[in-house]
Amino acid sequence: MSAPVRTIAATEAKSRFSELIGDVERGAVIDVTRHGKVIARLGPPVADEDQRRARMQAAAEAIRELKRSGRKTGITIEDILSARDEG
Repeated sequence: MSAPVRTIAATEAKSRFSELIGDVERGAVIDVTRHGKVIARLGPPVADEDQRRARMQAAAEAIRELKRSGRKTGITIEDILSARDEG
């Protein structure tokens, strides 16, 4: 679960910028407003598209490798459906 987004006026953000950057380093997300309208968001960096694609490809390859290894879980489809139906 992520932390709630804080809101701060641009004039106050300007005077407290160093403090806000420290909060962002600790994971905070802060919307900056001017006249009640959000004009910017300060937050930790998000993964760019290349990084996201690389992680997805690595995950898919790990799944393929697990399938190739032939390792069995001992769980049948009937077990899975039964567990699903039992809640």
